[in-house]
Amino acid sequence: MKTSLSFLALFLALTASSVAAEPIFPGLQSVLTPAEWKRAGLDRLTPDEVGVIDAALIRHHVQAATLAATPPPVEAAPGTTPQENALKRSRFWERFGFGQGDTADWRAKPPMRAKVTSWQGANRFALDTGQVWEGVEPIPFEILGATIIIEARPLGAFALKLNEESMAVRVRRVK
Repeated sequence: MKTSLSFLALFLALTASSVAAEPIFPGLQSVLTPAEWKRAGLDRLTPDEVGVIDAALIRHHVQAATLAATPPPVEAAPGTTPQENALKRSRFWERFGFGQGDTADWRAKPPMRAKVTSWQGANRFALDTGQVWEGVEPIPFEILGATIIIEARPLGAFALKLNEESMAVRVRRVK
């Protein structure tokens, strides 16, 4: 009996040190009211038997805390392959300028020159290349029919210029 109690005390000490930040389980008897203790029939158990129950509850608590600390796995949408999911994730981050796949420096990208063919709204315009762009900020000059320059900027951003000396206006590609 003393051997099992000392084993239980060692087990409780090891479990308490492995949980570290978790409070030590006070024991089943201190958790239950005396009426609940008696009604459950636990008053007929020996201290060793109560210790076994306490140890099982501690084990369960440690497992539950470990499971709660690990993030759930990201599950694939039904009917999609892992490659499709990876592509969707990379496209998501591309909107923020991350993970675009090419490692070229934005300063090394040549500027694009194109003619503006039409306005498609207050701040959206179409180019002769078929691309549609939109100003992130208001475009302060008339660009219809003009040949413009669109330059790359950091983090996947772009800037529109009328010529090399004009001020830059931030734009984004819509289509």
